[in-house]
Amino acid sequence: MFPLPRTATAPFCPSEVKGSVQVGPSLPFSKKLLRYAGPGLLVSVGYMDPGNWATDIEAGSRFGYGLLFVVLLASLAAMLLQTLCVRLGLVARRDLAQLCRERYSPAVNRCLWLGAELAIVACDLAEVLGSALALHLLFGVSIPVGIAITAFDTVLVLGLQGAGFRRVEAIVLALVATIAACFAVELAFSQPIWSQVAMGFVPSLERLQQPGALYLAIGIVGATVMPHNLYLHSSIVQTRLVADTDAARREAIRFCTWDAVVSLSLALLVNAAIMVLAASAFHHSGHRDVADIADAYHLIEPLVGSALAAALFGIALLASGQSSTFTGTIAGQIVMEGFLDLKIPCWQRRLITRGLALVPAFMGVWWLGDAGVGKMLVLSQVVLSFQLPFAMWPLIRFSSSPEVMGRFATGRTLRLAAWGLFAVISLANLWLVTAVFG
Repeated sequence: MFPLPRTATAPFCPSEVKGSVQVGPSLPFSKKLLRYAGPGLLVSVGYMDPGNWATDIEAGSRFGYGLLFVVLLASLAAMLLQTLCVRLGLVARRDLAQLCRERYSPAVNRCLWLGAELAIVACDLAEVLGSALALHLLFGVSIPVGIAITAFDTVLVLGLQGAGFRRVEAIVLALVATIAACFAVELAFSQPIWSQVAMGFVPSLERLQQPGALYLAIGIVGATVMPHNLYLHSSIVQTRLVADTDAARREAIRFCTWDAVVSLSLALLVNAAIMVLAASAFHHSGHRDVADIADAYHLIEPLVGSALAAALFGIALLASGQSSTFTGTIAGQIVMEGFLDLKIPCWQRRLITRGLALVPAFMGVWWLGDAGVGKMLVLSQVVLSFQLPFAMWPLIRFSSSPEVMGRFATGRTLRLAAWGLFAVISLANLWLVTAVFG
């Protein structure tokens, strides 16, 4: 199974976790930087999965560059929360799920676990649909056949058993680089109006009051700030082995925070690029009802004037779905072991998660047809947004607790910012419920 970080109940040595990285105080700055780099990258792939594509494409085609500020604010929120995860994992030496099991009642613990599992399944549903759609676009297989093929990505996970986190990090880096390179070329083809792009990053409540804008904005938040990433990051950051001193912890927090910020900045650029591409290729050419990734694929070539643009679009989509597969599997293990203290082989965990995602994927395509893929992708991201506050609450509580964090408990400014973010996301979710059912 994938090697997981140490727990607080057993001694830890490098041999216990294959792929753990020892970071000594005497290492030069450049080597320290390289050794700390990696966990943020694994987390960042969840911020550019096919679910993000669906929300960004629909938002760009319907509202042009108008909702770019939502992508920016959601990414900044993600940086704040992932920074708290870094501090929690490196100082408490336990991940968020383990701390929940230790400090909450069994009933509360089960509810949080079920919510985390729901988020992982929703994310995996997006990966299934996105990968199946990419296979359909690139190779012509039907969507149901593409969904069936995604069931066999367990073979990829089995092939990486025992490979260590550094190997997984390298593979994910290659996939992320592929996505970024594809969209760099796409933007060159689409020729966006950069002055309007800049204006799109300016926050505006007026834009959110347009019909359908709030729903998409909440979908963007759910696609960007994924709840299971909070459990994931607080665990995998512990693969960096540092001395048991305050100075070493402080240095580790600094380097791992930069790793998270740089990686999530890359995810921000990719998400913004998707929305800018949709705005410049579709919205400004009059195609303002593109709500499906397949429609986007078929329209890009005639609108942009290059067959290469469509091919790169499909390749990037496939890379996006596969990169998220690795981190989704690791997150599932961490959640199960942390909340339930239950350890199962990685391939079994992968089969459970993928099996639960395949059922709604097949049913949705059967009921809604191929055109329903985009709707299911956006809905999966809204589900993530509704689950997010339930992961944020314990994260903020534990990271600001002197009992858990000692002198590394978050300060007043960071704590207020985190609780303010919690309030904004919770109120936005309630606003959407009121708008839909009120």
